[in-house]
Amino acid sequence: MARGTRYSREVRERAVALVFDQVEQYSSQWEAICSVAAKVNVSSETLRKWVRQAEVDAGTRPGTSSEESAELKRLRRENAELRRANEILKAASAFFARELDPRPPRS
Repeated sequence: MARGTRYSREVRERAVALVFDQVEQYSSQWEAICSVAAKVNVSSETLRKWVRQAEVDAGTRPGTSSEESAELKRLRRENAELRRANEILKAASAFFARELDPRPPRS
């Protein structure tokens, strides 16, 4: 799945704010999203996802907030880094244990 154009945070926040401000003028939130999406030149689906994430972040919709997602991503990256470091240390300790072993190598 290709990643599309990246929009700045200001564009995202402004578009979401427009949807929340104008939702009363339309019969459904989807109509408001379609209207605002056309005005700010983003796809309706992209704006819908931004709106849903904003609702989760505000606590009005269940789900994983942006902060929680970022923290989870950071922790997973740190965990992977620590696992790699652990493997390196295990290999190094095995190497030095063989080097320091007073018994002659078996042939």
